This record gives sequence, C-alpha cells and structure tokens, in this order.
Amino acid sequence: MSITDPLPSLLVLLLAAAFSAGITWFSLPLLQRYALARPNARSSHRIPTPQGAGIAVIAATLLVAGACAGLMHLAIPFVTFAAALFIALVGFADDIKSIPVLPRLLLQAAAVGAVVFAAPADLRIVPACPLPIERGLLLIAGLWFVNLVNFMDGLDLMTVAEVVPIAGAMILLGWLGEFPGPATIVAVALCGAMLGFAPFNRPLARVFLGDVGSLPIGLLLGWCLLQLAWHHQLIAALLLPLYYLADATVTLCHRIARREPFWAAHRTHFYQRATDSGFTVRRVVGEVFALNIVLAGLAITSIRAGSAPAGIAAGLAGALAVALQLWRFSRKPAS
Repeated sequence: MSITDPLPSLLVLLLAAAFSAGITWFSLPLLQRYALARPNARSSHRIPTPQGAGIAVIAATLLVAGACAGLMHLAIPFVTFAAALFIALVGFADDIKSIPVLPRLLLQAAAVGAVVFAAPADLRIVPACPLPIERGLLLIAGLWFVNLVNFMDGLDLMTVAEVVPIAGAMILLGWLGEFPGPATIVAVALCGAMLGFAPFNRPLARVFLGDVGSLPIGLLLGWCLLQLAWHHQLIAALLLPLYYLADATVTLCHRIARREPFWAAHRTHFYQRATDSGFTVRRVVGEVFALNIVLAGLAITSIRAGSAPAGIAAGLAGALAVALQLWRFSRKPAS
C-alpha cells in the first residue's frame, strides 16, 4: 500500500476529514465559552464567534499523517511536526491573550527556522548561492508565508478555498510520481482535515480556525511547497499559492508606502475590499477557489511539460490570472 496510489490516499483523506469534523463538533461548546472572537477593525463577522477550530484541523492532520506514515514506512521529518505543534501553541496563546508583535515573530521564526535549517544540506534551490544565505532567505520567506496565511484567513471558507486546491494539486502530483511520498501524505491529511472543517466554517461560520490553525497550516503548506522548490519545480511552488502571495504582498507594500502601521489590524486586503464594495462572501470565496483551481492546473502543467519555455508560459499565465482577479476585487461588482 502506497500513499502515491489513489485508493490509500482517499482513505487517508476521509479518515482525516472524519477526525477533524468530529473534534470540531465536540469542541464547539468549549470554544463558545472560552475562545470567542469579538469583531474588530479587521473582522468580517458582526457577532462574537468562537475560534480555535484549528486545534481539530492540526490534530487530525498530524495524527493521521503520522500514523499512516508509520504504517507505510514513510519518513516525515520529526522537526516538521514538532515545529507545527509549537507554532500551533504560539497561535493558541495569541488567540487567548494577544502576544506582542516582536515576541510573536521571534517564536514563529524559531519554528520556521527549525524546519529550514534542519533540512539536508544537499536540498538546494540555487546551488550557486552560499547555503547560509539561501537558508536565511528561506527563513524570511517562510516567516512571511506563515503570517500571510494568517492575514488571509479573514473570511468564511477563505482558507479552505486556498488550501484544498493546493493540497489537491500536490496529491495529484504524488499520484503522478512528481511529488515526494512524505509530503504527499501531509498534503492528503491536511486536505482531508480542511474538508472536515469546511461545513462548520461555511457562511455564516459557526467557528473560525484562529491563529492556532492558520499559523501551523501555513507552516505545513510552506514545507510542502519547499519540497517542490527543492526538487527543481520553483515555478510550480510559486504558482500554487500565487493568489495569497500577491494579495498579501501587494497590500503590505501599499501600506508601507502610505506609512501606515502595517502590523495593525486592517481591512485593506483585496478580498476584504471586495466584500466592502458589494461582493458577497460566497462570490469572493467562489472566485478565489476557481482561480486556485486554474493555478493548480498551470502548476501541474509546468511540471509535466518538462521544458523551461512551458514553465515560463504557465507562470506568466498564472500571474496574469491573479492580476485580473485583484483588479476585479478592487472594483465594485457589476449590478
């Protein structure tokens, strides 16, 4: 039995979905009592809503992926799971009582750094670049990616619409033999866990992920994307999360240029501006999901084509699709 075969993958996915849904359902009364997210300047919700369902998503992902990896004799680096658990605890503490920005970033950097610097030295993206410099840049990129997943988790089902297509593309690449087995099993378990969480988060959401979910999801997703980059599929690694990367990065640069306190809560992401200008939540999430399906198809095409021109063409097509989506979200919807 191999995770790179469809049937075992589907069984693992269903198991993770069942665990995630079950833990979420049982934890709802406790979250309702102790972990209410009250509306603030960033919020899209108008009434206090429990947060912290990320506990269920991460527990299901780590337990199912870890157990199945053992049964299938797949070696998932222990440091990856340990870092995901650590950053989940940091997120949980921040959900309960806000942690100041600098200590929070240092704790997140410790988790990301553990994953990056524990990787074998022969895993390189740009071999000509000195290893310490490359790993230092990956640390910065990983820290940004973890936080942008958190920043973008501001709308019902938004993170589901992002994670499921990315993980689904990785699963398909695993079946095609283009993605490592250990990363495939993490992608399968994470995809299943997010699907199990989805019914509780559909508009109007009964519960949110919270930082306890969004931060480790960003870490695990980033680790999976690194596997693509380390195996010479950098264009695919950039294409899969390109909408999140573009929305969060353009927004950050815009806020810095305007000398705004970019670390403070705000509602200036493109998806937030879309809902403020008249797009419904379902429409925004539906369009992001459809865009991510397109990006997933382009990423798979860039790998399977096996040529640099095809990869560049796929990258340019993805960049154009994302730019058009950001433009749409920056304008009022047609009546």
